Amino acid sequence: MTEAIKNYEDVDSWKTVIFLYNSALKEVGTKLEILNDEFQHVHRYNPIEHIKTRIKTPESIVKKLKRQGHETSIENMLKYVNDIAGVRLICSFTSDIYRLGEMIGNQSDLKILEIKDYIKNPKESGYKSYHMLVSVPIFLSDSVVDTKVEIQIRTIAMDFWASLEHKIYYKFEGDAPDYISQDLRECARMVSELDDKMLSLNDAIKAHLEQQERDERGMDSSEDSRKNENIMGYILGN
Repeated sequence: MTEAIKNYEDVDSWKTVIFLYNSALKEVGTKLEILNDEFQHVHRYNPIEHIKTRIKTPESIVKKLKRQGHETSIENMLKYVNDIAGVRLICSFTSDIYRLGEMIGNQSDLKILEIKDYIKNPKESGYKSYHMLVSVPIFLSDSVVDTKVEIQIRTIAMDFWASLEHKIYYKFEGDAPDYISQDLRECARMVSELDDKMLSLNDAIKAHLEQQERDERGMDSSEDSRKNENIMGYILGN
């Protein structure tokens, strides 16, 4: 991306960076919508409830660089801050998360740079999410620029907890009292149990509907057999 910025020396570097990251978000967002539509077409089910996108604010980027001990510069921003462009996918069930992760990984023009599974390995705070850092090619008039996008995949319950946790810690500027942190971890445990329960309930519903469909097919088959027997009996009787 640094080379692409040099090609626009007469344009503000920050604006060029934001242009490229916004373009990457459009590319990834379109891919995700197509995958969701395809899943609906084939399986009559949408794994994605919501898609949220955002560009990290300059203030957040500067804070992150300082936390990591780096000087504030465009070069360091591109090198060390991986979540400038972010996409968040909100799913109904934890099984959807890994299904979507696999579908995204199968995209030939997306390069998977890193995966962090905070569902199997939650953070100490109780935070759960599935993070994928991908590189997407942006085709410009005279070049192709590989641009990083972070994709976070969560259930509705995980996103609810993470959003409130972020707001609470923001009020304490990252230094919340111990009892607040303990209560948040307890809430994270309850959210995890809720996700497990809802997944089990969904699996039970699917199993019931599949059995009901098999039973109905069996009844139709029996009815067809009886009709055939009656027809044969009529033919033989005449």
